[in-house]
Amino acid sequence: MSYRTPVAEMAFTLRHVAGLDEGIASGLYGELTTEDAEAILQEAARVADAVIAPLNTVGDRHGTPLAEGAITTPPGWREAYRTWTEGGWNGLSAEADHGGQGLPLLLNAACTEMWNAASIAFGLCPLLTAGGIEALARHGSDALKERYLGRLVSGEWTATMNLTEPQAGSDLSLLRARAEAAGDGSYRITGSKIYITYGEHDLTDNIVHLVLARLRDAPAGTRGISLFLVPKVLPDGSHNDLRCSGIEHKLGIHGSPTCSMAFGDHGGATGWLIGEENRGLACMFTMMNSARLNVGLQGVGVAERSYRQALAYARDRRQGRAPGAAQASPIVEHADVQRMLLTMKASTAAARGICYLTAQALDAARGAEGQAAADRASLLTPVAKAFSTDIANEVTSLGVQVHGGMGFVEETGAAQHMRDARILAIYEGTNGIQAIDLVTRKLPLAGGATVRAQIAGMRRIAEGVQKDASPAFGHTAARLRAGIESLDRATSFQAKALGSNRPDDALAGATPYLRLFGLVQGGACLAKAALASSAALRAGETDPAHAARVSLARFFCENLLTAAGGLEESVIDGGGFTQDAGLALAG
Repeated sequence: MSYRTPVAEMAFTLRHVAGLDEGIASGLYGELTTEDAEAILQEAARVADAVIAPLNTVGDRHGTPLAEGAITTPPGWREAYRTWTEGGWNGLSAEADHGGQGLPLLLNAACTEMWNAASIAFGLCPLLTAGGIEALARHGSDALKERYLGRLVSGEWTATMNLTEPQAGSDLSLLRARAEAAGDGSYRITGSKIYITYGEHDLTDNIVHLVLARLRDAPAGTRGISLFLVPKVLPDGSHNDLRCSGIEHKLGIHGSPTCSMAFGDHGGATGWLIGEENRGLACMFTMMNSARLNVGLQGVGVAERSYRQALAYARDRRQGRAPGAAQASPIVEHADVQRMLLTMKASTAAARGICYLTAQALDAARGAEGQAAADRASLLTPVAKAFSTDIANEVTSLGVQVHGGMGFVEETGAAQHMRDARILAIYEGTNGIQAIDLVTRKLPLAGGATVRAQIAGMRRIAEGVQKDASPAFGHTAARLRAGIESLDRATSFQAKALGSNRPDDALAGATPYLRLFGLVQGGACLAKAALASSAALRAGETDPAHAARVSLARFFCENLLTAAGGLEESVIDGGGFTQDAGLALAG
């Protein structure tokens, strides 16, 4: 089926949940107007729906064959990429000084969701390039910026991130790739990398690899890692000493080449240092917030597409008779199917709200709010990444379930969404690592003030729902308040466990804590949207989407947020398994 981006809903979330209107009014977004933003979203949706989305199945079936070191992308991929870059989409939020449009990360977040709803496999290439642009812009020398940055911003060239090695996955202290100074300002890179997304392709003439490697006599561990820019094609036009040595045959994202890369078969690939020697991880971490947010947005995108497809199927498929029906009914009229579809829609909308809030915080960190907004972005980032990608896996699985047996066969495409979504909880830091990061690094920010301020904001939303007093909200306020109090108590427990030097207690509850945080923050996002819609209804607006938002927030709070109490108990009382896990696993 053809896909159509829900532009109106995305724009509403940008304006009434993430604060686009406030940002425009305060001057944070320069001369941008609401009308400008909506026009950009409409045009992005046109490209996503008409140019990229039709290639999703093509990419899944064709894959990316490797022959004699060269990869061929799926039919239509090159033409779509050319159309996309000619539209300026690659540099939407890049600085104008580097050839970008300088638009808000918040607006770019919505567009990123669109590209990945259309096709995660296609959207992955610019996602990696965006990370390369950020690292180079912040840490590269003037000479490297002059040669590479403009071409990356335009999309003329693409970028990769070369971190992982066979023995060094999440633990980069085990990294073995080497770099030797060549005496002319360049370095010679040797070693191998795996899981390199778009490490080789035919979309552009050059690929700019960002490679982590160790210098001779570098300190052990992560403090001895440096970052290098290693282009496929050297400035003199010759091919660098690097190659794609193989591609992975994966569960999903078949249209995205996942490469093994070999550097230095003939003495060493030529590269140039980015940032300072032995400070490579610091350079990489500057782009982690936006990179992890972008993966969260991938989750929102594929979940949205899966929901839209399941909804269309449920409206068309007739099976059994709904109560009171005289003949076979569309399955969308059956209560259990309605429950699945509402779970899909509400969960996706909650994840979207969290991701957009994170993007807004990244924007605000560049303005007058400064460090407080940067801390808020840091707090929300692991939640945006992990919660949204967990949701993607759950929603796409429900999408298969709504299709019944037809979901289990490839014909409908529902299975592809589930296969594509599975990687999202793994790459760019597994969701378990996100949970550990949230508990051990982000909760202590500003002495705990950052998370307390975030919870206080959730309370204000719950109070707003209580004051609204519309019967349509049902038990929304009460369930949201209960969830917030569970989050508050769980947060206090985590802070006490860390402060009392009981890290095992904190780590054992890290994953349920992140889930709890995501559910409550997501519920607050839906409630905030519902409050704006409730006010619009009282003002006489008749758009049925307003009543739908109130109903959706109620469903989420009354049916999904009720898990908060159990998650709180898991955080506080569930950590005892660490004491005898070895015994239990031995059985």
